[in-house]
Amino acid sequence: MTIIDGKLISAQVKQELKEEVEKQKANGGKIPHLAAILVGDNGASETYVASKIRSCEEIGFKSTLIRRDSSTTEEEVLEIIQQLNEDDDIDGFIVQLPLPAHINVDKVIEAIEPRKDVDGFHPINIGRMAKGLPAYISATPFGVLELIKRYNIETAGKHCVVVGRSQIVGLPMSILMQRNTYPGNCTVSLVHSRTQNLSEITKQADILVAALGKPEFITADMVKEGAVVIDVGLTRVVDTTKKSGFALKGDVKFDEVAPKCSYITPVPGGVGLMTVAALMYNTLLSARREIYK
Repeated sequence: MTIIDGKLISAQVKQELKEEVEKQKANGGKIPHLAAILVGDNGASETYVASKIRSCEEIGFKSTLIRRDSSTTEEEVLEIIQQLNEDDDIDGFIVQLPLPAHINVDKVIEAIEPRKDVDGFHPINIGRMAKGLPAYISATPFGVLELIKRYNIETAGKHCVVVGRSQIVGLPMSILMQRNTYPGNCTVSLVHSRTQNLSEITKQADILVAALGKPEFITADMVKEGAVVIDVGLTRVVDTTKKSGFALKGDVKFDEVAPKCSYITPVPGGVGLMTVAALMYNTLLSARREIYK
């Protein structure tokens, strides 16, 4: 059993990006500029955004953080998005999710200029990805692909089961794994909360991607021997033994499942770190105008 080290791979990706930015700067090119909109006081969102801003500093990007409290209206958020859409110095930006309940998430995402949608959430980018056209791939699926690639995990002809059908992870992951490329060329099953006999399907998986947001949902009896298990889940669970008062849990019951696997990602230290690295990569592509010419 091999533990897929997201910390190691994300550090490699960041170093490669840093070198590219230094070359770009030396040649008089534009320094990539990423902006983030953070609305409300969600603790996990604070952590995620801080990690993204810190990564910008490490790599040599410019960054801008726009904070608004939870009383901010939908109209105000849309105004900020329009300003960023029109700002030529901003190469890409993200709206950190979740948003307060009174703000329509779909409306916000659709307001983002697709050329600056480095999170890859806009319907145009998802549609282009589905057709195999150049697009910003959603950061988490992109990170998963990079882990598979860098560990030289075979995917062609394998049965990939994706658990969870969110537009951010599950749906794009299922599309990417069946494409005629590497990683890809899998036979893909997409299962979810309404799937009957779910565990019978997960036990068929050569590659199992867990992305449903339920802590330790995937247990050993749901995984076949030798499977590759990618745990996308990340949930804060109350843990009074921790100084922080909580522990981070994935969708996979790691200690129970890991002995059966050929490869497995841990939580933390797996996919989450790669999500940030992928976002940085998309921002560099945007600064270079490599997706939308």
